Amino acid sequence: MVKAVVFDIGNVLIEWQPERHYDRIMPEEDRRAMFSEVDLHGMNDVIDRGGHWRETVFDWAEKYPRWRDAIRRWHDDWIEMASPVIPRSVRLMKALQARGLPVFSLTNFGIGTFDYARDFYPFLEEFDRAFVSGHMGVIKPEARIYEMVEEASGFAGHDLLFTDDRADNIAAAHLRGWKTHLFEGPEGWAARLVAEGLLSEEEAA
Repeated sequence: MVKAVVFDIGNVLIEWQPERHYDRIMPEEDRRAMFSEVDLHGMNDVIDRGGHWRETVFDWAEKYPRWRDAIRRWHDDWIEMASPVIPRSVRLMKALQARGLPVFSLTNFGIGTFDYARDFYPFLEEFDRAFVSGHMGVIKPEARIYEMVEEASGFAGHDLLFTDDRADNIAAAHLRGWKTHLFEGPEGWAARLVAEGLLSEEEAA
C-alpha cells in the first residue's frame, strides 16, 4: 500500500530544457559545439551537490573563454531554462494532498537555484517534505539519497511511489524496493495514480 508519493521536479513539475533555451539565444550549431566541448550538465551536478550557484557557473565560464558569456547565461537566464510549469502535474500533487496523502519532492536541485525557483513557483513550498540534493550533499541516482529519504520519512521503499523522468533515477529507486513510474507526461502519471487507487478519474483530470 502506498503511504506517500514522491515527485521529481525537473521535467515532472517544471520543464527543464537548457538546450532549448540556448537554441533561442544562439545558433543551434554553436550550441551543439558548446555542449560538446563543455560538460554543462556536469557543472550543474556540482551545483546540485551543494556547490555555490553563481561561483560555480562563473568559474566554469572562465575556463572556456570562447563560451564565457554563454556559460554565464546558465546563471543569468536560469529561470528561463527552468520553465514553464507543467500544470496538470501540479494539480495531481495538490489532489493527492487533498486526499491526505503525504507528497514529497526528491530532486537534484542546487541550494541557490531552489531558493530562487520558490519565488516563481509557490507550489515548491507546499511539499510535505522537500528532499533537495543540494542540502543533502548527494544526487540521484546514487543509492544514498534514496536511503536518506527512507530514514528521514520513516517509510520503507514499498511504502513509496516515486515518479521521475530519468530511467537511471527510477532504476536506482526500484533497487531499493520503491514503487516507481517513469514520467513521460502527466497523462501517464495520472493514469498510474488512478490505477494505484490514490485518485479517482475526476480527481486526476
